[in-house]
Amino acid sequence: MANVRKAFIVDTNVLLFDPQALYRFGNNDIIIPIVVIEEIDRFKRDMSENGRHARQISRMMDDLRKTGELSKGARIPGGGTLTVELGGGTVLLPPELSAEKADNRILAVVMSVKKDNPKRPVIFVTKDINLRIKADALGIQSEDYEPTNVEPDDLYSGMTTINVDSHLVDEFYSAKKLQCKEGKFEGVTTALKANQYAILKDLVNPNHTAMARYSKDLDALVPVFRPGEGIWGIFPKNAEQTFAIDALMNDEIKLVSLVGRAGTGKTLLAIAAGLAKTVDEGIYHRLLVSRPVFPLGKDIGFLPGTIEEKLNPWMQPIYDNIDFLFGATGAKGRRGAGKGTQELMNQGLLQIEPLTYIRGRSIPQQYLIVDEAQNLTPHEIKTIITRAGDGTKIVLTGDSLQIDNPYVDAANNGLVYLVEKFKGESISAHVTLVKGERSKLSELASQLL
Repeated sequence: MANVRKAFIVDTNVLLFDPQALYRFGNNDIIIPIVVIEEIDRFKRDMSENGRHARQISRMMDDLRKTGELSKGARIPGGGTLTVELGGGTVLLPPELSAEKADNRILAVVMSVKKDNPKRPVIFVTKDINLRIKADALGIQSEDYEPTNVEPDDLYSGMTTINVDSHLVDEFYSAKKLQCKEGKFEGVTTALKANQYAILKDLVNPNHTAMARYSKDLDALVPVFRPGEGIWGIFPKNAEQTFAIDALMNDEIKLVSLVGRAGTGKTLLAIAAGLAKTVDEGIYHRLLVSRPVFPLGKDIGFLPGTIEEKLNPWMQPIYDNIDFLFGATGAKGRRGAGKGTQELMNQGLLQIEPLTYIRGRSIPQQYLIVDEAQNLTPHEIKTIITRAGDGTKIVLTGDSLQIDNPYVDAANNGLVYLVEKFKGESISAHVTLVKGERSKLSELASQLL
């Protein structure tokens, strides 16, 4: 049975979620109902990400026509075939399912394919939950499309705790590094990954600890960066924030991902580090802060004014963090005193914009922060990372449990996809922030509500 070719009938939302889905089913047969082609045709006029994906799918399928007729099965590079199924006979549908609905006509195609060859495994792939439920009610095997599926609890945390003898903690402090034997410590079941953070804990005295980062080049644990005067008035309040600052301030680490629930300090730390590296040290030419535009709750429709005025409500959380760093809502006496944001923007050192405008750009020598990255698809994450020019550092922040994009969830959004793909790479680092530091009320709400 293992050698039997399977038939995958693919829904529209799968192709809009990932245009490369056609190449991800191995040496099997992919069947696209004609209804899906019609739906893609309606989407391709949109200027949104869905519209771009629809146009890409149309071009890819047109190219595949060169390898064979779509009515009989065009060969897909790497194995498999692609077929466009014209009908399916709505007579197979129960009377409760109206043939006027596109979803039901797709189910009819699946039932027809299954009837034509009962011995061949037929799998319906869709991201529509209700459609999967209806398929199951009709006796159709259905699956969600998840090229990468990482549950939040299984996500790489970027840090570990290592219990060691007290002399090793002392050696770490005196030598400013601790050599790793074959990349492992006693009691650590897996080798440390590049730029993984660790808390060294004395086996006898649990209060005798040290914070370190694993350097793959040195094959050793090295001390983390701890700014004596903070970064723009911000001091780390826990170990995770200390690790985050080390990753954000390390010029050798070009990609940083910060995951944590509301109030853990992800965005504030990223912006503070970006200002320090751009304004104070001049390592980067500009701090570019961006976020996807998704409303919380019911959308209020079109907004009046210029493009800056339209975007202000979406970008306001970023302005709030920057105003805090400049002292508008933070501690008194901090430089800038609430009037530096516009000045930095006028000087070209700071730019705040939505992700809508990032496609097609090349971004060299900039400190790029992408906030709310959990709302992005894996394909959108790839689009952003490939924009990075020479000398650019990218920081992505987000909370996988606060998703507003209907096409992704906690297990397959672009942020967790990136964390899993880049873990262990020498130019990337990841930190999961756990403890909320915004306020006691915010922390309590995150735990109880």
